[in-house]
Amino acid sequence: MKTTAHGEHLHKLTRMWAFNCFLVREEDGFTLVDTNLSGSAQQILAAAQALDAPIVRIALTHAHVDHVGSLDVLHERLPQAEVLITARDARFMTGDHSLDPEEPQDKLRGGYPICTTKPTRTIAPGDMVGSLEVIASPGHTPGHVAFLDRRDRTLIAGDAYQTRGGIAVAGVIQPLFPLPGWSYWSRAVSLQSAEALRKLEPARLAVGHGPVLEAPLAAMDHAIAVARRRFQEPSAHAA
Repeated sequence: MKTTAHGEHLHKLTRMWAFNCFLVREEDGFTLVDTNLSGSAQQILAAAQALDAPIVRIALTHAHVDHVGSLDVLHERLPQAEVLITARDARFMTGDHSLDPEEPQDKLRGGYPICTTKPTRTIAPGDMVGSLEVIASPGHTPGHVAFLDRRDRTLIAGDAYQTRGGIAVAGVIQPLFPLPGWSYWSRAVSLQSAEALRKLEPARLAVGHGPVLEAPLAAMDHAIAVARRRFQEPSAHAA
């Protein structure tokens, strides 16, 4: 697992060249954002040890398998660490794949594994997780959230965007790395969330798949323009 630093607080941990999770340094230790694929726990723990701080909380952007895959093992190794996820996506971790009546009745795509770990606290937009503000960003999943670091305006956007194979909004298939484009719930909601995240004017964009972007606004604008065009195509509505 490769570790790269971005600014004063963010460390990106990358497995198999395309799957990211993040350590965010706080005064009391690290917040781990997402847990990567199954089998990543020991490498995540080793990275935190090398950076000389404990993991004190685990915050999840959403409940897909490549983001909660190592949660149960990490919880066993870090029983005192908080586990944080939205109440909406926490339901997927129990095997409940139902949609609420008011939600778009689109197909859920991607893997949603059952986790034995229960959240110690559910989070909602506007909550703070250390220095990170919880930002609503549904679309990839119904309860997807991003995290905005209020210290330097780093946006950890989960899979609301990808940068592997080129920047794209969730639901836009990038041929060089199509996984996030295949594993979405609602393209219309994804586009709304991408636009809302852009309005935050982040200084840095960190995502679940691909490199971290500095000064990402122009790139985000491009991704949104492409999504608007693609989602209006007849094939997008049939997908």
